[in-house]
Amino acid sequence: MPRIRSWSLVGLTVATLGLAGCSSSSSSPSTTAASLVIVPVKSPSPAGSFGTKPTVTVPPGAPPVQLESTDLIVGTGPAVKAGDNATVQYVGVAYSSKQQFDASWDRGQPFSFVLGQGAVIPGWDHGVVGMKVGGRRELVIPPSLGYGSTSPGNGIAANDTLIFVVDLVKIG
Repeated sequence: MPRIRSWSLVGLTVATLGLAGCSSSSSSPSTTAASLVIVPVKSPSPAGSFGTKPTVTVPPGAPPVQLESTDLIVGTGPAVKAGDNATVQYVGVAYSSKQQFDASWDRGQPFSFVLGQGAVIPGWDHGVVGMKVGGRRELVIPPSLGYGSTSPGNGIAANDTLIFVVDLVKIG
C-alpha cells in the first residue's frame, strides 16, 4: 500500500505542475525594453577561465531581441548591486561583424564603474547586477540597451547587438 500512495502523490504533483503551466491567460509573453532573460549556458560558450581573456564565438542566426544574461562561472564572493563600484575585466564583440571591438584585457588593466548610475550602457547596468565576485557572465545586449541607432564607431554598427563576457574582479 505505501508504494501505491507514493506513486499517487507523484502523479498528483506532476498533474498540478502541468496545470500550473497552463494557467496563463496571455497567448504571448510580455516584454519591455529592460527585460532580462537568464538563460542556461548555451553552446558554443566563451572559452577560458576566470581572470583570463575569453574567446567569444557569436552563435549563428538572428540575435536575441532582449537582454540575455548567462552566468558562465558563478562567483563565491559578494553580489554587486546598484550603487556599488564594480571592477571588471571584459571583452566586447559585435554580433553583426563577429569581431572584437574592445577588451580591458588588451589595455592591461580592469575597468571600474558605479553600477546603475548610467556610466555604462543600459545593458551593463541591468545585466551586471547580482554578479558575485569571482564570477564570469555573458551579456547579449540588444541595440535598445546598447548604442541604439547611433554608431559609436570602433567596430560597432548602428543597431548592433553586442556580446560582452565580464569577469567581476571586486566590489568597492
